[in-house]
Amino acid sequence: MTTSLHLSSGKLRGDIRPDLGGCLAGLWWGDLPVLRSTPAEALTTVRLAGSYPLVPYSNRVAQARLKWAGTSHPLVQNNAAEPHAIHGVGWQRPWEVLEADAQFALLSYEHKPDADWPFAFDTSQAFRLRDDEIELTLSITNQSSQAAPVGLGWHPYFVKRTGSHLRFAAGGRWEMGGDKLPTHRLPSPGLDVDCDALDLDHCFDGWRGEAVLSDARLRIRLASNLSRLVVFTNPARDTVAIEPVSHVNNAVNLLGQEGMTADALGLKVLLPGESMTATMAIRVEAV
Repeated sequence: MTTSLHLSSGKLRGDIRPDLGGCLAGLWWGDLPVLRSTPAEALTTVRLAGSYPLVPYSNRVAQARLKWAGTSHPLVQNNAAEPHAIHGVGWQRPWEVLEADAQFALLSYEHKPDADWPFAFDTSQAFRLRDDEIELTLSITNQSSQAAPVGLGWHPYFVKRTGSHLRFAAGGRWEMGGDKLPTHRLPSPGLDVDCDALDLDHCFDGWRGEAVLSDARLRIRLASNLSRLVVFTNPARDTVAIEPVSHVNNAVNLLGQEGMTADALGLKVLLPGESMTATMAIRVEAV
């Protein structure tokens, strides 16, 4: 059954589809879309949502195979013909509504080990609209009997309008191979660039936790407690994905290679019963 939640505060309003991966179907400032936006009842796939949660990992796990604690776990290839697993399992599953009103919603999902991910976990997601800002919180608790790798993040698609300009500070950028997997890290100050001709699908680390996307109509400030940012767009796309994430793409399989540590990759290892929480806020201002 289709379920929809509608939140609003001042000129800002958001639609949520708990049954479609707990996604944010759309976010609008008045009638102007902030994210790629579809009214909740009209959304048919999470792939067209404005934003969706990344849990228990972000981006790709190479060749859909998780190598952990001496065991190789085959995962499901979940991105068409691509050989990798991508973006975790939260976006593929229905979430339960625990609480909801006109400005707040709390969702949860309980994962049992399966072909998509071999470790049990509980996760919750909160949405709060306040004045000109939407605040999101994503938490996870390891419910398995062993230490498990964990990552969190979001995949928001911001509307790319004529003259859209993206600015943020960072420390490095992970270069990508033709297989869409990271190869090596190079120093990078971040971006301060117009988006019209921008062609990227890269993870930046050392991110300072704030990014600004502006055009002739809106100034959008993205903030997070996470320290990595994936930027995905190209000239043919009418969106810019600006994704706060906790770890480098394919971090779990890069661990241990050429001295790569969990801290350097941003990979969190949770003991049984341990938890992790991420936050993201999107503030909208008229220009």
